[in-house]
Amino acid sequence: MRLYLGVDLGSTTSKAVLVDDDERVVGRGITNTRSNYDVAVEIARRDAMTDARLALALRLLGRDGHAVAEAFWVESDLHRLEALRQTCRATASAIPGEGPRLAPAVDVILARMADEGSTLFNATARSRGSFFRDIVSARFHALAEEQCARSGVDFERVLGIYDRAILDAENQLLDLPFVDVFAASVDRAGLHGERREAAIAVGREVAHAAFDVAGFVGTGYGRARLPFPRDCIRSEILCHGLGAHAMLPATRTVLDIGGQDTKAIQVDERGLVTSFQMNDRCAAGCGRYLGYIADELSLGLHELGPLALTSKRPSRITSTCTVFAGTEIRDLLAVGEKREDVLSGLHRAIITRAMSLLARSGGVTDQLTFTGGVARNQAAVNALGDMVKAHYGPRTINVHTDSIYTGALGAALFARRGVPAEDLPDAKKECHGCG
Repeated sequence: MRLYLGVDLGSTTSKAVLVDDDERVVGRGITNTRSNYDVAVEIARRDAMTDARLALALRLLGRDGHAVAEAFWVESDLHRLEALRQTCRATASAIPGEGPRLAPAVDVILARMADEGSTLFNATARSRGSFFRDIVSARFHALAEEQCARSGVDFERVLGIYDRAILDAENQLLDLPFVDVFAASVDRAGLHGERREAAIAVGREVAHAAFDVAGFVGTGYGRARLPFPRDCIRSEILCHGLGAHAMLPATRTVLDIGGQDTKAIQVDERGLVTSFQMNDRCAAGCGRYLGYIADELSLGLHELGPLALTSKRPSRITSTCTVFAGTEIRDLLAVGEKREDVLSGLHRAIITRAMSLLARSGGVTDQLTFTGGVARNQAAVNALGDMVKAHYGPRTINVHTDSIYTGALGAALFARRGVPAEDLPDAKKECHGCG
Protein backbone atom coordinates (compact mmCIF):
# COMPACT_ATOMS: atom_id res chain seq x y z
CA MET A 1 0.00 0.00 0.00
CA ARG A 2 1.36 3.41 -1.02
CA LEU A 3 1.10 5.99 1.77
CA TYR A 4 1.97 9.66 2.23
CA LEU A 5 3.14 11.02 5.57
CA GLY A 6 2.44 14.41 7.10
CA VAL A 7 4.12 15.44 10.37
CA ASP A 8 3.17 18.46 12.49
CA LEU A 9 5.84 19.11 15.12
CA GLY A 10 4.05 21.45 17.53
CA SER A 11 5.37 23.07 20.69
CA THR A 12 3.09 20.89 22.84
CA THR A 13 2.16 17.87 20.72
CA SER A 14 3.64 16.09 17.72
CA LYS A 15 1.17 14.63 15.22
CA ALA A 16 1.53 12.32 12.22
CA VAL A 17 -1.07 11.47 9.57
CA LEU A 18 -0.90 8.89 6.76
CA VAL A 19 -3.10 9.15 3.66
CA ASP A 20 -3.39 6.81 0.68
CA ASP A 21 -3.47 7.54 -3.05
CA ASP A 22 -7.15 8.50 -2.76
CA GLU A 23 -6.29 11.02 0.00
CA ARG A 24 -8.13 8.98 2.62
CA VAL A 25 -6.71 9.05 6.14
CA VAL A 26 -5.50 5.55 7.02
CA GLY A 27 -3.48 6.20 10.18
CA ARG A 28 -2.83 8.83 12.85
CA GLY A 29 -0.34 9.16 15.67
CA ILE A 30 0.15 11.73 18.41
CA THR A 31 2.49 12.20 21.36
CA ASN A 32 3.66 14.93 23.68
CA THR A 33 6.53 16.97 22.26
CA ARG A 34 9.58 16.43 24.43
CA SER A 35 13.02 18.04 24.48
CA ASN A 36 14.22 15.42 21.98
CA TYR A 37 12.28 16.42 18.86
CA ASP A 38 13.57 13.51 16.82
CA VAL A 39 12.13 11.01 19.30
CA ALA A 40 8.77 12.80 19.44
CA VAL A 41 8.45 12.75 15.66
CA GLU A 42 9.47 9.11 15.43
CA ILE A 43 6.96 8.01 18.09
CA ALA A 44 4.14 9.92 16.34
CA ARG A 45 5.15 8.42 12.97
CA ARG A 46 5.31 4.87 14.26
CA ASP A 47 2.03 5.24 16.13
CA ALA A 48 0.45 6.41 12.84
CA MET A 49 1.86 3.34 11.08
CA THR A 50 0.57 1.10 13.89
CA ASP A 51 -2.83 2.80 13.63
CA ALA A 52 -2.88 2.10 9.88
CA ARG A 53 -2.13 -1.59 10.46
CA LEU A 54 -4.74 -1.77 13.20
CA ALA A 55 -7.37 -0.15 10.96
CA LEU A 56 -6.62 -2.67 8.23
CA ALA A 57 -6.92 -5.54 10.73
CA LEU A 58 -10.23 -4.26 12.09
CA ARG A 59 -11.74 -4.11 8.61
CA LEU A 60 -10.83 -7.77 8.17
CA LEU A 61 -12.17 -8.73 11.61
CA GLY A 62 -15.68 -7.40 11.07
CA ARG A 63 -17.90 -7.65 14.16
CA ASP A 64 -15.00 -8.50 16.50
CA GLY A 65 -13.03 -5.45 15.43
CA HIS A 66 -14.47 -2.91 17.87
CA ALA A 67 -13.64 -4.94 20.99
CA VAL A 68 -10.09 -5.63 19.78
CA ALA A 69 -9.55 -1.95 18.94
CA GLU A 70 -10.54 -0.86 22.45
CA ALA A 71 -8.14 -3.41 23.94
CA PHE A 72 -5.23 -2.67 21.60
CA TRP A 73 -4.11 0.69 22.98
CA VAL A 74 -4.51 -0.53 26.58
CA GLU A 75 -2.19 -3.41 25.76
CA SER A 76 0.24 -1.03 24.03
CA ASP A 77 0.48 1.10 27.16
CA LEU A 78 0.88 -1.98 29.36
CA HIS A 79 3.88 -2.97 27.20
CA ARG A 80 5.24 0.55 27.69
CA LEU A 81 4.63 0.26 31.42
CA GLU A 82 6.60 -2.99 31.58
CA ALA A 83 9.51 -1.33 29.77
CA LEU A 84 9.33 1.53 32.27
CA ARG A 85 9.32 -0.96 35.19
CA GLN A 86 12.46 -2.61 33.91
CA THR A 87 14.16 0.76 33.43
CA CYS A 88 13.15 1.91 36.93
CA ARG A 89 14.40 -1.33 38.47
CA ALA A 90 17.77 -1.03 36.71
CA THR A 91 18.07 2.64 37.69
CA ALA A 92 17.26 1.92 41.34
CA SER A 93 19.50 -1.14 41.57
CA ALA A 94 22.47 0.87 40.30
CA ILE A 95 22.35 3.32 43.24
CA PRO A 96 25.24 2.33 45.58
CA GLY A 97 24.11 1.18 49.00
CA GLU A 98 20.42 2.03 48.53
CA GLY A 99 19.45 -0.15 45.60
CA PRO A 100 18.28 -3.13 47.70
CA ARG A 101 15.72 -0.89 49.46
CA LEU A 102 14.67 1.33 46.57
CA ALA A 103 14.25 -1.26 43.79
CA PRO A 104 11.54 -3.34 45.56
CA ALA A 105 9.56 -0.20 46.45
CA VAL A 106 9.56 1.00 42.84
CA ASP A 107 8.67 -2.50 41.66
CA VAL A 108 5.63 -2.64 43.95
CA ILE A 109 4.38 0.74 42.68
CA LEU A 110 4.63 -0.23 39.02
CA ALA A 111 3.12 -3.68 39.66
CA ARG A 112 0.06 -1.96 41.17
CA MET A 113 -0.17 0.30 38.12
CA ALA A 114 -0.09 -2.75 35.84
CA ASP A 115 -2.98 -4.25 37.82
CA GLU A 116 -4.93 -1.03 37.21
CA GLY A 117 -4.13 -1.00 33.49
CA SER A 118 -7.70 -1.36 32.20
CA THR A 119 -8.85 1.75 34.06
CA LEU A 120 -5.56 3.64 34.02
CA PHE A 121 -5.26 3.62 30.22
CA ASN A 122 -8.95 3.77 29.28
CA ALA A 123 -10.59 5.87 26.59
CA THR A 124 -11.63 8.58 29.08
CA ALA A 125 -8.03 9.35 29.96
CA ARG A 126 -7.16 9.53 26.27
CA SER A 127 -10.11 11.82 25.48
CA ARG A 128 -8.70 14.37 27.92
CA GLY A 129 -5.66 14.71 25.71
CA SER A 130 -3.41 12.84 28.14
CA PHE A 131 -0.47 10.82 26.90
CA PHE A 132 1.30 7.83 28.40
CA ARG A 133 3.72 9.96 30.40
CA ASP A 134 0.94 12.21 31.77
CA ILE A 135 -1.21 9.29 32.89
CA VAL A 136 1.65 7.30 34.39
CA SER A 137 3.27 10.24 36.18
CA ALA A 138 0.13 11.29 38.03
CA ARG A 139 -0.59 7.76 39.26
CA PHE A 140 3.05 7.00 40.11
CA HIS A 141 3.26 10.04 42.37
CA ALA A 142 0.08 9.07 44.24
CA LEU A 143 1.13 5.44 44.74
CA ALA A 144 4.69 6.44 45.66
CA GLU A 145 3.40 8.51 48.57
CA GLU A 146 1.47 5.51 49.90
CA GLN A 147 4.29 3.01 49.40
CA CYS A 148 7.00 5.24 50.87
CA ALA A 149 4.91 6.03 53.95
CA ARG A 150 4.34 2.31 54.48
CA SER A 151 7.89 1.10 53.83
CA GLY A 152 9.92 4.03 55.15
CA VAL A 153 11.68 4.55 51.82
CA ASP A 154 12.56 8.16 50.98
CA PHE A 155 9.83 9.62 48.72
CA GLU A 156 12.12 12.11 46.94
CA ARG A 157 14.62 9.38 46.06
CA VAL A 158 11.85 7.25 44.54
CA LEU A 159 10.62 10.21 42.46
CA GLY A 160 14.18 10.88 41.34
CA ILE A 161 14.47 7.30 40.06
CA TYR A 162 11.19 7.65 38.18
CA ASP A 163 12.13 11.00 36.64
CA ARG A 164 15.35 9.55 35.24
CA ALA A 165 13.71 6.33 34.11
CA ILE A 166 10.75 7.87 32.28
CA LEU A 167 13.08 9.87 30.05
CA ASP A 168 15.05 6.75 29.13
CA ALA A 169 11.88 4.68 28.71
CA GLU A 170 10.25 7.24 26.40
CA ASN A 171 13.31 7.21 24.18
CA GLN A 172 13.26 3.42 23.97
CA LEU A 173 9.56 2.89 23.30
CA LEU A 174 9.67 2.98 19.54
CA ASP A 175 9.33 -0.65 18.46
CA LEU A 176 6.38 -2.26 20.23
CA PRO A 177 5.85 -5.72 18.67
CA PHE A 178 2.55 -5.40 16.76
CA VAL A 179 1.89 -9.15 16.62
CA ASP A 180 2.36 -9.59 20.40
CA VAL A 181 0.25 -6.55 21.29
CA PHE A 182 -2.48 -7.60 18.86
CA ALA A 183 -2.60 -11.15 20.24
CA ALA A 184 -2.89 -9.83 23.80
CA SER A 185 -5.66 -7.50 22.61
CA VAL A 186 -7.59 -10.43 21.16
CA ASP A 187 -7.40 -12.19 24.54
CA ARG A 188 -8.38 -9.02 26.42
CA ALA A 189 -11.36 -8.67 24.08
CA GLY A 190 -12.53 -12.12 25.18
CA LEU A 191 -12.35 -13.95 21.86
CA HIS A 192 -12.11 -17.75 22.10
CA GLY A 193 -11.78 -20.81 19.91
CA GLU A 194 -11.99 -20.33 16.15
CA ARG A 195 -12.73 -16.59 16.50
CA ARG A 196 -9.52 -16.15 18.48
CA GLU A 197 -7.41 -18.12 16.02
CA ALA A 198 -8.89 -16.25 13.05
CA ALA A 199 -8.23 -12.88 14.72
CA ILE A 200 -4.63 -13.73 15.57
CA ALA A 201 -4.07 -14.90 11.98
CA VAL A 202 -5.34 -11.50 10.78
CA GLY A 203 -2.90 -9.80 13.14
CA ARG A 204 0.03 -11.75 11.70
CA GLU A 205 -1.03 -10.99 8.14
CA VAL A 206 -1.40 -7.27 8.77
CA ALA A 207 1.89 -7.05 10.70
CA HIS A 208 3.73 -8.11 7.54
CA ALA A 209 1.71 -6.01 5.07
CA ALA A 210 3.93 -3.82 2.90
CA PHE A 211 3.42 -0.09 3.59
CA ASP A 212 5.41 2.07 1.19
CA VAL A 213 5.78 5.74 2.24
CA ALA A 214 6.04 7.37 -1.18
CA GLY A 215 6.26 10.98 0.04
CA PHE A 216 6.40 13.05 3.20
CA VAL A 217 6.01 16.68 4.28
CA GLY A 218 6.64 18.29 7.66
CA THR A 219 5.20 21.41 9.28
CA GLY A 220 4.62 22.92 12.71
CA TYR A 221 6.27 25.18 15.25
CA GLY A 222 9.40 23.00 15.30
CA ARG A 223 9.50 22.20 11.59
CA ALA A 224 13.08 23.49 11.26
CA ARG A 225 14.12 20.61 13.54
CA LEU A 226 12.49 17.93 11.42
CA PRO A 227 14.89 15.47 9.76
CA PHE A 228 13.35 16.24 6.35
CA PRO A 229 14.87 17.87 3.24
CA ARG A 230 14.05 21.58 2.96
CA ASP A 231 11.77 21.01 -0.02
CA CYS A 232 9.66 18.69 2.15
CA ILE A 233 8.81 21.43 4.67
CA ARG A 234 5.65 23.58 4.43
CA SER A 235 4.43 26.44 6.58
CA GLU A 236 1.79 25.90 9.26
CA ILE A 237 -0.44 28.44 7.49
CA LEU A 238 -0.59 26.42 4.26
CA CYS A 239 -1.01 23.07 6.02
CA HIS A 240 -3.76 24.21 8.38
CA GLY A 241 -5.63 25.86 5.54
CA LEU A 242 -5.53 22.78 3.33
CA GLY A 243 -6.16 20.38 6.23
CA ALA A 244 -9.22 22.30 7.46
CA HIS A 245 -10.63 22.42 3.93
CA ALA A 246 -10.08 18.67 3.51
CA MET A 247 -11.93 17.95 6.75
CA LEU A 248 -14.75 20.41 6.02
CA PRO A 249 -14.82 21.53 2.35
CA ALA A 250 -17.16 24.48 3.01
CA THR A 251 -14.48 26.12 5.19
CA ARG A 252 -13.49 29.62 4.15
CA THR A 253 -12.01 30.93 7.42
CA VAL A 254 -9.72 28.98 9.76
CA LEU A 255 -8.83 29.91 13.34
CA ASP A 256 -6.03 27.81 14.79
CA ILE A 257 -5.07 28.26 18.45
CA GLY A 258 -2.20 25.97 19.30
CA GLY A 259 0.25 25.75 22.15
CA GLN A 260 2.52 28.59 21.07
CA ASP A 261 0.68 30.73 18.52
CA THR A 262 -2.68 31.76 17.05
CA LYS A 263 -3.37 31.87 13.31
CA ALA A 264 -6.30 33.39 11.41
CA ILE A 265 -6.42 32.08 7.83
CA GLN A 266 -8.66 32.74 4.83
CA VAL A 267 -8.90 30.00 2.17
CA ASP A 268 -10.61 29.68 -1.20
CA GLU A 269 -12.82 26.89 -2.52
CA ARG A 270 -9.73 24.69 -3.11
CA GLY A 271 -8.30 25.17 0.38
CA LEU A 272 -5.54 27.49 -0.83
CA VAL A 273 -4.61 30.37 1.48
CA THR A 274 -5.62 33.85 0.31
CA SER A 275 -4.61 35.83 3.43
CA PHE A 276 -3.62 35.28 7.05
CA GLN A 277 -2.58 36.90 10.32
CA MET A 278 -0.82 35.39 13.33
CA ASN A 279 0.47 36.54 16.70
CA ASP A 280 4.18 37.21 16.40
CA ARG A 281 5.42 38.15 19.85
CA CYS A 282 4.64 35.57 22.52
CA ALA A 283 2.36 32.68 23.53
CA ALA A 284 -0.20 34.95 25.22
CA GLY A 285 -3.71 33.64 24.66
CA CYS A 286 -2.55 30.20 23.43
CA GLY A 287 -2.42 26.69 24.85
CA ARG A 288 0.71 27.36 26.90
CA TYR A 289 -1.11 30.28 28.53
CA LEU A 290 -4.01 28.00 29.54
CA GLY A 291 -1.52 25.46 30.87
CA TYR A 292 0.02 28.14 33.06
CA ILE A 293 -3.42 29.13 34.37
CA ALA A 294 -4.21 25.48 35.16
CA ASP A 295 -0.99 25.18 37.17
CA GLU A 296 -1.73 28.45 38.97
CA LEU A 297 -5.13 27.12 40.09
CA SER A 298 -3.91 23.54 40.75
CA LEU A 299 -6.27 22.18 38.09
CA GLY A 300 -5.85 19.80 35.19
CA LEU A 301 -5.87 21.47 31.79
CA HIS A 302 -8.97 19.44 30.85
CA GLU A 303 -10.82 20.92 33.86
CA LEU A 304 -10.61 24.58 32.81
CA GLY A 305 -13.33 24.56 30.15
CA PRO A 306 -16.00 22.63 32.11
CA LEU A 307 -15.47 24.84 35.17
CA ALA A 308 -15.67 28.04 33.10
CA LEU A 309 -18.97 26.85 31.60
CA THR A 310 -20.58 26.97 35.07
CA SER A 311 -19.96 30.72 35.39
CA LYS A 312 -22.89 33.11 35.90
CA ARG A 313 -20.93 36.39 35.88
CA PRO A 314 -17.66 36.25 33.89
CA SER A 315 -14.88 38.37 35.36
CA ARG A 316 -13.35 41.18 33.36
CA ILE A 317 -9.78 40.20 32.47
CA THR A 318 -7.55 42.99 31.22
CA SER A 319 -4.43 40.99 30.35
CA THR A 320 -3.70 37.81 28.43
CA CYS A 321 0.01 38.18 29.19
CA THR A 322 1.31 34.96 30.72
CA VAL A 323 3.72 36.92 32.92
CA PHE A 324 1.00 39.01 34.55
CA ALA A 325 -1.86 36.49 34.44
CA GLY A 326 -1.01 34.83 37.74
CA THR A 327 -0.99 38.13 39.60
CA GLU A 328 -4.30 39.23 38.12
CA ILE A 329 -5.94 35.90 38.95
CA ARG A 330 -4.72 36.02 42.55
CA ASP A 331 -5.97 39.59 42.92
CA LEU A 332 -9.41 38.71 41.56
CA LEU A 333 -9.75 35.63 43.78
CA ALA A 334 -8.57 37.65 46.79
CA VAL A 335 -11.45 40.12 46.39
CA GLY A 336 -14.01 37.33 46.23
CA GLU A 337 -14.35 36.53 42.53
CA LYS A 338 -15.32 32.89 41.93
CA ARG A 339 -12.90 30.59 40.11
CA GLU A 340 -15.43 29.75 37.43
CA ASP A 341 -16.08 33.46 36.77
CA VAL A 342 -12.36 34.19 36.51
CA LEU A 343 -11.89 31.28 34.11
CA SER A 344 -14.84 32.35 31.99
CA GLY A 345 -13.33 35.82 31.75
CA LEU A 346 -9.97 34.35 30.76
CA HIS A 347 -11.52 32.35 27.93
CA ARG A 348 -13.30 35.44 26.65
CA ALA A 349 -10.03 37.41 26.79
CA ILE A 350 -8.28 34.73 24.72
CA ILE A 351 -11.00 34.77 22.06
CA THR A 352 -11.08 38.58 22.02
CA ARG A 353 -7.41 38.50 21.09
CA ALA A 354 -8.13 35.93 18.37
CA MET A 355 -10.99 38.06 17.00
CA SER A 356 -8.52 40.86 16.35
CA LEU A 357 -6.44 38.53 14.18
CA LEU A 358 -9.56 37.33 12.35
CA ALA A 359 -10.56 40.92 11.57
CA ARG A 360 -7.11 41.78 10.24
CA SER A 361 -7.03 38.65 8.06
CA GLY A 362 -10.27 39.59 6.31
CA GLY A 363 -13.05 38.89 8.79
CA VAL A 364 -15.23 35.82 9.18
CA THR A 365 -17.05 34.40 6.21
CA ASP A 366 -19.26 31.34 6.35
CA GLN A 367 -17.96 28.78 7.33
CA LEU A 368 -15.32 29.16 10.08
CA THR A 369 -13.39 26.10 11.22
CA PHE A 370 -11.72 26.19 14.65
CA THR A 371 -8.60 24.00 14.94
CA GLY A 372 -5.74 23.34 17.34
CA GLY A 373 -5.62 22.03 20.89
CA VAL A 374 -7.72 24.90 22.28
CA ALA A 375 -10.58 23.87 19.97
CA ARG A 376 -11.10 20.95 22.37
CA ASN A 377 -12.08 23.45 25.07
CA GLN A 378 -15.85 23.98 24.94
CA ALA A 379 -15.68 27.26 26.86
CA ALA A 380 -13.39 28.68 24.15
CA VAL A 381 -15.70 27.32 21.43
CA ASN A 382 -18.75 28.95 23.05
CA ALA A 383 -16.96 32.28 23.47
CA LEU A 384 -15.91 32.20 19.81
CA GLY A 385 -19.48 31.50 18.69
CA ASP A 386 -20.84 34.38 20.77
CA MET A 387 -18.28 36.91 19.54
CA VAL A 388 -18.48 35.88 15.88
CA LYS A 389 -22.26 36.24 15.96
CA ALA A 390 -22.01 39.64 17.68
CA HIS A 391 -19.50 40.99 15.12
CA TYR A 392 -20.47 39.22 11.89
CA GLY A 393 -23.96 37.85 12.36
CA PRO A 394 -24.93 34.16 12.10
CA ARG A 395 -22.03 32.00 10.95
CA THR A 396 -21.37 28.26 11.01
CA ILE A 397 -18.60 27.40 13.48
CA ASN A 398 -17.04 24.00 12.77
CA VAL A 399 -14.98 21.99 15.26
CA HIS A 400 -13.96 18.66 13.78
CA THR A 401 -13.41 15.79 16.21
CA ASP A 402 -9.92 15.33 14.73
CA SER A 403 -9.07 19.04 14.64
CA ILE A 404 -5.77 18.53 16.44
CA TYR A 405 -4.54 16.64 13.36
CA THR A 406 -5.41 19.44 10.90
CA GLY A 407 -1.84 20.59 10.24
CA ALA A 408 -0.52 17.04 9.86
CA LEU A 409 -3.37 16.20 7.47
CA GLY A 410 -2.56 19.22 5.34
CA ALA A 411 1.10 18.19 5.26
CA ALA A 412 0.14 14.64 4.20
CA LEU A 413 -2.01 16.04 1.39
CA PHE A 414 0.87 18.21 0.18
CA ALA A 415 3.02 15.05 0.17
CA ARG A 416 0.41 13.16 -1.85
CA ARG A 417 -0.12 15.99 -4.34
CA GLY A 418 3.59 16.34 -4.86
CA VAL A 419 3.72 12.94 -6.57
CA PRO A 420 3.27 13.24 -10.36
CA ALA A 421 0.29 11.41 -11.87
CA GLU A 422 2.52 9.26 -14.05
CA ASP A 423 4.05 7.77 -10.87
CA LEU A 424 0.65 6.59 -9.58
CA PRO A 425 -0.99 3.23 -10.35
CA ASP A 426 -3.13 3.30 -13.52
CA ALA A 427 -6.39 3.21 -11.57
CA LYS A 428 -5.39 6.42 -9.79
CA LYS A 429 -4.44 8.40 -12.90
CA GLU A 430 -8.04 8.51 -14.03
CA CYS A 431 -9.22 9.68 -10.60
CA HIS A 432 -6.67 12.43 -10.08
CA GLY A 433 -5.76 13.66 -13.53
CA CYS A 434 -2.59 15.69 -13.19
CA GLY A 435 -2.37 14.95 -9.46
